[in-house]
Amino acid sequence: MSYLHDLDPARIPRHVAIVMDGNGRWAAQRGLPRTKGHEAGERALYDVVEGGLEIGLPYLSVYAFSTENWDRPASEVRFLMNFNRSLIRARRDELHERGVRIRFLGRRDWRLPRSVQREMEVAERLTGRNERMHLVIALNYGGRAEILDAVRVLLDDRRRRRVRGERITERSIGRRMYLPDVPDPDLLIRTSGEMRTSNFLLWQAAYAELWFTPVLWPDFDREHLFEAIRDYQKRERRFGGVG
Repeated sequence: MSYLHDLDPARIPRHVAIVMDGNGRWAAQRGLPRTKGHEAGERALYDVVEGGLEIGLPYLSVYAFSTENWDRPASEVRFLMNFNRSLIRARRDELHERGVRIRFLGRRDWRLPRSVQREMEVAERLTGRNERMHLVIALNYGGRAEILDAVRVLLDDRRRRRVRGERITERSIGRRMYLPDVPDPDLLIRTSGEMRTSNFLLWQAAYAELWFTPVLWPDFDREHLFEAIRDYQKRERRFGGVG
């Protein structure tokens, strides 16, 4: 049973983002193929989702597959694509019943197999009206790519005169991000001991509180999520101002 007595329900972050790192190292430590680490990571993800539901977390974003991950061995990339397709299909009904809206963040281009895109579309349609939690899955995502795509759309809108007199500002770029209605993350977590954000939500995480842990992702669970939020609640957020 989780111990939540020391969490302030009035200061639960609105949006938590997680770089789920360490699946391969977890598997290597146990003499297992890397694919087993990804399978174990799926169980960790669902426990964290359950923990978020337990405390009323409105938005949870997770980094599932980056634009740089295409450089991994072809066999691992094929496994991850098939794994993500199966995971979406296997979990969508259960998440729907729990009131979770499933959303996807990233480029939907030729590199994503059509079968994966179909599962994404089905999950989005099925859960589109749910509001208990928004689960944002970053798939074929890169922060720099998102900023580049937003600027390209803005310039194209100006060229085609879809907008009149709109200046290039933070606001005009922000409105053209992949999911502009999703609030910026308050807390960004990275597992496995690495202390970098790895091109995740570069624009949105400008003022996110960062929390790093040596725990490998397959060993991460809701209690670690609560630990991160406890630390978050002790911090003073000034957004560049004076406290």
